[in-house]
Amino acid sequence: MNTLTSLLLAAVLAAGLAGPAQAQAQQKSDPDNPEANATWQQMRTAVFQGRPITTPAEAVLSLDAPERAQDAAIVPISIRTHVEQRPERYIERVYLMIDNNPSPMGAVFHFTPRSGRADIETRVRVDAYTHVRAIAEMNTGELYMATRFVKASGGCSAPPGKDAAAAMASLGKMRFRVEGEVEAGKPALAQLMISHPNNSGLVMDQLTRMYTPAYFVRRIQVSYAGEPVLSADVDFSISENPNFRFYFVPSGAGELKAEVIDTNDLRFETVVKVGAGT
Repeated sequence: MNTLTSLLLAAVLAAGLAGPAQAQAQQKSDPDNPEANATWQQMRTAVFQGRPITTPAEAVLSLDAPERAQDAAIVPISIRTHVEQRPERYIERVYLMIDNNPSPMGAVFHFTPRSGRADIETRVRVDAYTHVRAIAEMNTGELYMATRFVKASGGCSAPPGKDAAAAMASLGKMRFRVEGEVEAGKPALAQLMISHPNNSGLVMDQLTRMYTPAYFVRRIQVSYAGEPVLSADVDFSISENPNFRFYFVPSGAGELKAEVIDTNDLRFETVVKVGAGT
């Protein structure tokens, strides 16, 4: 069982304990009080078991997201970290949570010292006005949280950008690139773009009047020269055609490899050759 599956099960159990009044309260987020949301309180208990979370956390991480999204199905999210990834102390995980989404735990990103920087950029679906949270967990156990309130609605049930036949024709195709000049020992920025419908299971087909089954990318693994750099457990809160920007530290010429697994257990791979310092 992967990390996200375990956390989602914990969240479902927590949500199952909520009565009708709590369920209604979950959809009422106070923009000025990130702690007031009932879903967040359930998730905090289920996932972090009452451990202290430092907030605000500007010294460790920050979260950028639009106050009002132009398209609720494609909301840009940028998590910036301010801690150098050293073997003795580094950010080991970043949790991306969207309180009022049907599945509030959108992703868990796992980093290593080879990440260089535990930054991540992606695009998400937002189903209702909500707080979005980025929670960094250090390898030494401390937790730090940054939040943003995003005004958007309907993103999880929005129709796809292209028809099902076109989406399946390009299924699993990827573009993988390293941006800018690469220097050995210094964090380099990479971008991974995946062609995948990432169906949420909440979209009704207007012809059949039936819901399109959920089908999405669930795990991503990135390595450089055979060493792990980044892995992510993700769900349908990530937008159609998932797109991720992240860092890695090259140590010389080698291959940057990405492996993607979806909920049908289909596997896709891509490789980009990196010549650091050449």
